[in-house]
Amino acid sequence: MVDIFYPLQWIADKLTYEILGIASDTRLASSVNFVIYDVMKIFVLLAVMIFVVSYIRTYITPERTRQVLGSKKGIRYYFLASLIGTVTPFCSCSSVPIFIGFVEAGVPLGVTFAFLITSPLVNEAAVAALWATLGLKATVIYIISGVILGVLGGYLIGLLKLEKYVEDFVYKMKVGKQSVEDQKLIMKERAEYAFESVKEIVGRVWLYVIIGVAIGGIFHGYAPEGILEKYAGKDNLLAVPVAVLIGVPLYSNIMAMIPIVESLIGKGLPVGTALAFLMSVTAVSLPEMIILRKVLKKELIVIFVSIVALSIIFTGYLFNVLL
Repeated sequence: MVDIFYPLQWIADKLTYEILGIASDTRLASSVNFVIYDVMKIFVLLAVMIFVVSYIRTYITPERTRQVLGSKKGIRYYFLASLIGTVTPFCSCSSVPIFIGFVEAGVPLGVTFAFLITSPLVNEAAVAALWATLGLKATVIYIISGVILGVLGGYLIGLLKLEKYVEDFVYKMKVGKQSVEDQKLIMKERAEYAFESVKEIVGRVWLYVIIGVAIGGIFHGYAPEGILEKYAGKDNLLAVPVAVLIGVPLYSNIMAMIPIVESLIGKGLPVGTALAFLMSVTAVSLPEMIILRKVLKKELIVIFVSIVALSIIFTGYLFNVLL
């Protein structure tokens, strides 16, 4: 199969071994080459995927989403909400107004959570970085897992009838409606919006990418071979839950974590354990829970975190068996 990133590897080799003059058989060369290649590859995929997804997003507004999902029941709507979440990467600070808007519009609580679980978990920036670092197979697995986690978590919350644990004021609020007619943009305007999204998102995450890749490069070149496989390998039955327990309270930009996880996998960390760690950091981060506490009672927060954490642990074990 043709390696579409071969030109980037050629550039990385040229810079590392010829321009910088680092001997190819040294740990320093391994680290530097890793950093140069990964930074270029991540930024290329970031630009392409952010542009494509941002263009698609011009057709999927919060108002249109509420119209599609409002007062709808059935498992297919959990899937639909989760799929919409993959192309609408609202940050955690947007969780409260989105939650209020969905509940006020009559979207069932479980369907709303299916959206909220998947939305921060699967986004174009994370997918691009995963593809660039872990490959297409792991990326597809991550996306499918994110969608399934959203469906499963939302369905269980809906099944438990937990509406009483939503703060009363949420049901009484009226969120302003955005006219769908205002979203009728021409192709050029959509492309301009997508290009601006590329500049905004890359401008926001570039430093995290470089820091993450740099740390990953250190692990790649200097970490002892097999040390993680020994202490956190498939034979360690507690490796996955420990990784999730570490990830849940951790607040870190996922763009910085992905290159580090890539390097750790290269040193022996099982893919399932690594993806479980990434999911726990992204799906149930402490800052998002603090923000959601404004509209959810603590009982629902605990139930939500428990369901998602257990689902991620199961997913990690499953992938460690399959991969």
